[in-house]
Amino acid sequence: MAGVKDVARLAGVSVATVSRVLNDSAPVTEATRARVLAAVDELGYRPNAVARSLRTDTTRTIGLVIGDILNPFFTELARAIEDEARSAGYSVVIGNADERPERQDHYVRTLLEQRVDGLLLCPTAEITPLVRDVASGGVPLVFLDRTLPGLDVPTVRADGTAAIGALVSHLAGLGHRRVAFVSGPALLSTGRERTAAFTAALRAAGLPVRPEYLEAGDFQAASGRAAAARLLDLPAPPEVIVAGDNLMTLGALDEIRARGLAVPGDVGIASYDDVPWFTHVDPPVTAIGQPVQELGRRAVRALLERIGGRPVEPVVLDARLVVRRSCGEPGAEGNESEGSGRP
Repeated sequence: MAGVKDVARLAGVSVATVSRVLNDSAPVTEATRARVLAAVDELGYRPNAVARSLRTDTTRTIGLVIGDILNPFFTELARAIEDEARSAGYSVVIGNADERPERQDHYVRTLLEQRVDGLLLCPTAEITPLVRDVASGGVPLVFLDRTLPGLDVPTVRADGTAAIGALVSHLAGLGHRRVAFVSGPALLSTGRERTAAFTAALRAAGLPVRPEYLEAGDFQAASGRAAAARLLDLPAPPEVIVAGDNLMTLGALDEIRARGLAVPGDVGIASYDDVPWFTHVDPPVTAIGQPVQELGRRAVRALLERIGGRPVEPVVLDARLVVRRSCGEPGAEGNESEGSGRP
């Protein structure tokens, strides 16, 4: 089996440089990084963090790797996980992948080397060799929010299909016909699922599915603003923009405000993911809320079952529609109503 020295020799670099690349612990040039990763692939090298983690006693700690700590959804989720773990006598060590596979792997490897008892992972789109090894290597592992095809790992997530259907029915009931959607990346299961649910809901409501109204972002505010700009520049701009997460909603709102447009008089806005500050926007933002607290609780409980050697079934919870006034619905200031998530 190849070792780190073999990788260094093939790549023509030092062992320390290989370590820096694999652990994302210090800057290296892109050319050097590419040579090291090519050598890793050619030799089939796998760091032995998985094996080391299996030879340890319990530490009463669990590892959590989330997609983006700046996203309020993940921030609230991490807090819920920490609260539930603490009540069970566990501590949580958190890593922020920043939606980057190499950074995800750095934290997975680091957490295993710190001998956590199990891992909660919100995976990036790419199935990396390390994640594949962890999934098949006996480490207690639970995926959170997202799935990866071909890996036998239980997932705790929310299903927004019915809530998206309820949102589109609500928009149609308000008389909107031109409804646009800014999705997350198609490589992520959440991006694909929300786009599929939205287009199916349009058809069910008798609304047209117009390709120019389907934009893709990256779950970051800047991409939401850029997508909103493209949509608003269309000859027939949408009457409502639905953004696939709260940060892209914020970006879209920035673009709408920068153009001096009124919400909802000129264009409506709705969000997948609800956050507390949506109630303080004028007008308050209609949103699809995920059961974040329950997701965190169920994720910890599932992982503790895995740590105990017991089988775990996937957990799917329902998202819900929260109707406010950003799409044109009438009501007094601050009034809102919650839908069940089922149209």
